[in-house]
Amino acid sequence: MDQPSPDAPVADPSDDVSAMSFEQALKELEQVVHRLESGDVALDESIRLYERGDRLRRRCSERLDEAQTRVEAIRLDADGRPAGTRPFAAD
Repeated sequence: MDQPSPDAPVADPSDDVSAMSFEQALKELEQVVHRLESGDVALDESIRLYERGDRLRRRCSERLDEAQTRVEAIRLDADGRPAGTRPFAAD
């Protein structure tokens, strides 16, 4: 996977991440991590990036948990083979 440029734009830290797909959140999280690891960011900006990264990490975790729940919702037959799915009900 290509490393993002240290100067790659990162969304405004106040932007809502709740509507992001897993892929969008992960891509931006990678950019945030790269910028923080570069060491070329002022302290205040580092704090903002860290906070944004934490929100992105939580979004990725939520989406993965949702995917796991859906996978676990697959019904198995008496022989342990997938026999269909049941509706996924998010809490």
